[in-house]
Amino acid sequence: MNEQYTPPRVWTWDAESGGKFASINRPVAGATHDKQLPVGRHPLQLYSLATPNGVKVTVMLEELLAKGITEAEYDAWLVDISEGEQFSSGFVGVNPNSKIPALLDCSVAPATRVFESGSILLYLAEKFGEFLPTEPARRAQAMNWLFWQVGSAPFLGGGFGHFYAYAPEKYEYPINRYTMEVKRQLDVLDRQLADHPFIAGNDYSIADMAIWPWYGALVKNRVYEAAEFLAAHTYTHVNRWAEEIAARPAVRRGRIVNKAWGEPGAQLHERHDASDFELRTQDKLEQAE
Repeated sequence: MNEQYTPPRVWTWDAESGGKFASINRPVAGATHDKQLPVGRHPLQLYSLATPNGVKVTVMLEELLAKGITEAEYDAWLVDISEGEQFSSGFVGVNPNSKIPALLDCSVAPATRVFESGSILLYLAEKFGEFLPTEPARRAQAMNWLFWQVGSAPFLGGGFGHFYAYAPEKYEYPINRYTMEVKRQLDVLDRQLADHPFIAGNDYSIADMAIWPWYGALVKNRVYEAAEFLAAHTYTHVNRWAEEIAARPAVRRGRIVNKAWGEPGAQLHERHDASDFELRTQDKLEQAE
C-alpha cells in the first residue's frame, strides 16, 4: 500500500513535481526570458505545436484555405513547449497564459491577439463566416459541443493522460477515476454520433475540429497509447466519425503543421505557404493521422 499523503497547511513549491514536463511546470505566470516572436508576411500568425489543441487551429485554417478563402493564409511558427519557449516575452505578450496555440491577426490595426484554442476556432469561424451555422438552433448545437470539448478535455489530457501516460509513478485511484470519466465522455460522443454524421448534426463544423484531435486520436491510439486499455474499438460511431474526419485532405495537412516528432516526412515544423506541403507525400500525410 502506498504511504498516505497528508497535505501541508500551506503548500509551497520546493521541488519539481516529476513527470514529462517537470522542468517547465511552475506555479507562477509571466515571462522567463526576453525573445520576440517572428512575424511572417501573411495576415494570420500562428504560434503553436501539433498537440491536439494546436491541431484544432491548423485544421481550421487549412479547411478555410481549401474553400478558397485566401484571407486565411497564415504563417505557422513552432513553439517548443518542452524547452519553455511559451514563456518568452513575445509569446506571453500574445497569450499571458503561456499555452499553445496563440494567434495574432495582423489584418487589422492594431493586431488582434487570440488565445485558447476554442476561442481561436470561434474567432476564425465568425471572421470568415464558415463552419459555424448562422441559424440560431443549429448554431447553439455547434456551440454546445465546442464548449463541451473545452470543459471535457482537461479530464482527458490533464487527468487521464497525465496519470496513465506521463506521471512518474502509477497509482490506481487517479487512473481509475479518470478512466471512468473518459469512458463516459466517449459514450456521450458515441450516442450523439449514432444519430448524426457530425458532432453537431448534419454539417461539419468547428465542433468536429475541436473534438477530433483529442477523441478521434484517442480511439485510434494516437495519444497515450491507451486504445486497448479503454476498449476504444467498442465506440463504433466515434471510430466511424474519426476515420471520416481523418480522410479529409485539409485535416491531413493541418495534422502535420508544427509537428516535430515521428516520421520525418510527416513533420512540418513551420508552414508559410501551401507549397510547404509538396515534399510530404500522400502516404506520409496518412501516417500523420
